[in-house]
Amino acid sequence: MRADARRNRELIVTTALGLFAERGAAVSMEEIARAAGLGVGTLYRHFPDRQALVEDIALDALRRLMTFGETVTAEGMTGDRPCWQSLRLVVEHCAGLPLALIKALSPETTANPELARLERDLNALLERLARGAQEEGTLRDDIPPGEVVGLLNVAVCRPGARAGDHLTTVILDGLRR
Repeated sequence: MRADARRNRELIVTTALGLFAERGAAVSMEEIARAAGLGVGTLYRHFPDRQALVEDIALDALRRLMTFGETVTAEGMTGDRPCWQSLRLVVEHCAGLPLALIKALSPETTANPELARLERDLNALLERLARGAQEEGTLRDDIPPGEVVGLLNVAVCRPGARAGDHLTTVILDGLRR
């Protein structure tokens, strides 16, 4: 890929990422192109349709989040970091990512099985951290780990989610023992 084409693709993804994180999955391709300062034709040369762009961004976000989560979990196991702190770090990292996009993608329209696998793996990692936090006594033990993950998804898988925002803070405070 030529350097200018690579820069345009990165600009499209970065711009779309910002718009999706801020406003959700309803942002149009035309709005993305305009915000990136590119023509719609340039955008469509890189991404044949909106679905391809959304999947590309969602995959990138999930890959980065999974890498971060695995690193935090591994560091917590070898160090003195409690599972609760590791769980909070992952949740704080989630906030601001376009995770609402993942929820907007339906399994029927998504041809990429990696999305579903990454989502399952990430939820399993969060369940392990929740279970560990319950065992260490820092997370309420009256809520099953799977439901804890569901609550955390409510906090971070929405447009405009930010670390320390009211909803995320209330959910984390309510889970803390």
